[in-house]
Amino acid sequence: MQEELKNKVIKALDEIRPFLKSDGGDIELLDLKDDIVVVRLLGTCTDCTVNQMTLKSGVEMTIKKYAPEIKEVINQQ
Repeated sequence: MQEELKNKVIKALDEIRPFLKSDGGDIELLDLKDDIVVVRLLGTCTDCTVNQMTLKSGVEMTIKKYAPEIKEVINQQ
């Protein structure tokens, strides 16, 4: 079950990655535990003033589209 959920999250990240890369950023999956996804925003996304908006409105929304059981997405620096 956990592997299937991880695959859904990876698929979601693959969908949003081109948008992040177009702004000079990227994202990596660090952990998936208790229906919480831990990611790290990379490149220009780390210092971007709207990275929390990107995380919630872009990344979290896309992940929940693929895996509605995810409760939260957290960015770990």
